Amino acid sequence: MKWLALFACAGILLAQENKPTPAEQEQQELSRAVSEAGSSSVDFVRALERHLKKYPASPQRLAIEKAIAKSALDANDRPRILLYGQKVLAAEPETSDLPLLDRVIRVLLDADDQESAKKALALCARYLRQVEAMRNDSGKSHMSEAQWAEEVSKGRARALALQARATGNTGDAEGALRIAKSSWESNQNAESAREVSRWLLKLNRNAEALEYLADAFAIEDGRATDADRARDRQRMGEIYAKLNGSEKGLGDLILAAYDRMSAAHTERLAKLRQADPNIVATELMDFTLLPVEKRDPLPLSSLNGKTVVMDFWATWCGPCRVQHPIIEKVKKRYENDSKVVFLSVNADEDRSLVAGFLKELQWTGPNYYESGLARLLTVSSIPTLLVVGRDGKVSSRMAGFIPERFEDMLVERIEETRTN
Repeated sequence: MKWLALFACAGILLAQENKPTPAEQEQQELSRAVSEAGSSSVDFVRALERHLKKYPASPQRLAIEKAIAKSALDANDRPRILLYGQKVLAAEPETSDLPLLDRVIRVLLDADDQESAKKALALCARYLRQVEAMRNDSGKSHMSEAQWAEEVSKGRARALALQARATGNTGDAEGALRIAKSSWESNQNAESAREVSRWLLKLNRNAEALEYLADAFAIEDGRATDADRARDRQRMGEIYAKLNGSEKGLGDLILAAYDRMSAAHTERLAKLRQADPNIVATELMDFTLLPVEKRDPLPLSSLNGKTVVMDFWATWCGPCRVQHPIIEKVKKRYENDSKVVFLSVNADEDRSLVAGFLKELQWTGPNYYESGLARLLTVSSIPTLLVVGRDGKVSSRMAGFIPERFEDMLVERIEETRTN
C-alpha cells in the first residue's frame, strides 16, 4: 500500500509538471477550434468569436480580430466588417490596410446618419494621408513610377469620393460637391462622376448633374458593376424626363458623353505611354525593360525571332548567387550565337539596393528591372528562369534551383527552342 501511495503521489506530481500553462492551454484550444472549423469561413468566424468570449483578455485578441475582419471582407459580412474593422483600425492607427479602411468607411456611409458620417470623415482623412504617403514608394513595388502614380491617383480619387459623401451626409452639400470634383480631377472614374452628380442634384443643378451621370454611365471603368450602370441609366431617364418632359434626346446626350470620355481616355493613355511604355502592355513582347545601368531601355519586340533566356533574381535571394555563375557559363557557350540572348532581370521591390549589390558581387551587365513583367508572367518565386522561344512565347519555366542539373537542364531548354 505504501508503494501504491508513492506511485500515486508521483503520478500527481508528473501530471502537474506536464500541465500546460494558461497561455499554452489557450493556444491549444484556439488551434483545435480553427482546425475543427475546416474550410468553412462561417465556422471559422464563429470559432474565433467563441474563443474571444471565453478569453476576453487574450494576448492574441488583435490578431484574432484581424482574422475575423478579413473573413468578413471576403464574405461581405457588413455587421462584422463594421464591428471588427473599427476595432482593428482603432488598435492600429497607422495601419496601411487600405482595403479594410475603404470598406469600413463605405459601411458607415450606408447608414446615412450624422454620427456615422462623422466617424467616416475621420477615417477618410486617415485614408487620404495614407494614400498620399504612398506617392514616394514606387521603388518598393513591382510597378514603374508611372504605374505607381496611376494607382495612387486612383486611390486618392476613391478616398476623396468617400470624403465627399461623408461631408454631404453631415449637411454640407457645397463642401461635398467641391471635394467630389477634386476626386474627379484626380482620376476620372464612374464613382467620382456619380458623386459629383449626387451633390449637384442636392443643390438643384440638375442639368449639370445629368452630364456627370452620363459620364459615369459611359466611362470605361472596371470597378463599375452592371447594377451600377443600370441604376445610372434609370436615374438619367428620371432626371432627363423631369427637365425635358420625356426621354427623347437622352440617347444623344449619352452618345456625347461616350465620345467625351473616349477622347479623355485616349489622351490619358497617350500621356501615360510617354511616361511608361509598359503602362498598357498586355503581351510579353510588348514590354520594354528599364536598365539598371546607364543604357537605353530594351524593347522586347527587338528580340523577336530569337531565343531569350530571362533570369529573374533578387538581392535577398541566396540561390541566385550560386546560380548566376552557372548562367554566365552557359551564356559564354552561346556568345557567338546572335540568335540566343540572355537577360538579367531584377525583381527587387526596393530598387535602391540593386546597384550596390551588383557592384559588390561584380556582376556584369546588362541588368534590367522587371518593370511589371513578373506580374504579367506570374513569376511568384525567386529564382525563376524563363526561356522564351523564337515565337515570343514562354517555352520553359525553371522555378527554384537544382545545382547539379541546372546547367544541363538550361542548355537542353535552349536547344529545344532552336530546333522547334
